[in-house]
Amino acid sequence: MNYILFDGPRRNHLLPFTFTRPVAEIRVGIMTLRERWEAYLKTSFSSLTEAYLSVKFPTNLLEDNIFIDASILPTNELIAAINSLECNEVLVKGPLVIAYRAQLPKSSQQLLDFAKIEFKEDFHQINNTWDIFDKNADILQNDFDFLTEGRTSQPISKTNHLIHPERIFLEEGAKVEFSILNATDGPIYLGKHSEIWEGSLIRGGLALCDHAIVKMGGKLYGATTIGPFSKVCGEISNSVIFGYSSKGHEGYLGNAVLGEWCNIGADSNNSNLKNNYAKVRLWDYATERFEQTGLQFCGLMMGDHSKTAINTMFNTGTVIGVNSNIYVPGFPRNFIPSFSWGGASGFTSYSPEKAFDAAKVMMARRGVEFNQIEADILTHVFEITKKWRNY
Repeated sequence: MNYILFDGPRRNHLLPFTFTRPVAEIRVGIMTLRERWEAYLKTSFSSLTEAYLSVKFPTNLLEDNIFIDASILPTNELIAAINSLECNEVLVKGPLVIAYRAQLPKSSQQLLDFAKIEFKEDFHQINNTWDIFDKNADILQNDFDFLTEGRTSQPISKTNHLIHPERIFLEEGAKVEFSILNATDGPIYLGKHSEIWEGSLIRGGLALCDHAIVKMGGKLYGATTIGPFSKVCGEISNSVIFGYSSKGHEGYLGNAVLGEWCNIGADSNNSNLKNNYAKVRLWDYATERFEQTGLQFCGLMMGDHSKTAINTMFNTGTVIGVNSNIYVPGFPRNFIPSFSWGGASGFTSYSPEKAFDAAKVMMARRGVEFNQIEADILTHVFEITKKWRNY
């Protein structure tokens, strides 16, 4: 069977992260949404996404295909129901289209002619940006159980102090020395060739993905995911970093999500709790207004390639788009459009040419080429986000 993950109706609610990737490439827990489906079904998936993203993320269409909403996470019961679909059948839960089987992609209107199969079991779904950190604890635990079942961790150095070592798992090449690892409140997973340097304090859940690094004295807790090839230090709580990003110095990051190729300057901090303890509102690109998250703790959402200078401060519930550069003292406003340059005293437009020069250098440091495909995607993002920049 050929499986395709489609972006679905939640795509615009997941901006700015889906400006530069399909919904399927969002990371939560240990894996991306696509990687999780591939692990469960032991086969490859492609994505059905926006046209400007499809050169980098092409759709593999065959004669017979199953299309699955990429914002939904697999369960064994859900997989069984999906694999039982016949051609021109759609699996639903109330008004939500979970999956359908067809030769070609179908619109919501066209799916009305399909035979409807109702699914009654529960599953996780990433509906909004804040779900990425808010649901991270449960999803990380599920991923840990799935990935480590029947396997033995690599040996853990005796220089460390371990609490509940049975819930700590090191993949091949992972290293940790002279640190405290406490898995009481959640598992600790170290991906291949990841490293935790000396003097770090780790309280699970933690997913430190392949080749990621926690520098000396890092303090990580509260169901945090550090994506591949990222480097972090300072204090990080209940946050998700997709990959290839750096928060390499002191400063606080809490209840936050960072995309790829982000850099947080030394001693930068985000607030994750309002002084009056009120529930946090967050900018939603789909409705173009600040929406109630229902959460008391909600910090920073930062799209790909955005960066901060040293000592940058962010208000509770701040959303930053793609390729923005924030500096100068004070708190900038809590919605910063893509390709913005400035801070609390005001912003100017950040030209794609200058942004691309920085991206080439940063990506080369990780051995990744900034090519024309990346440039075309970011140029398109620059154009479609102009309406939010009044400078």
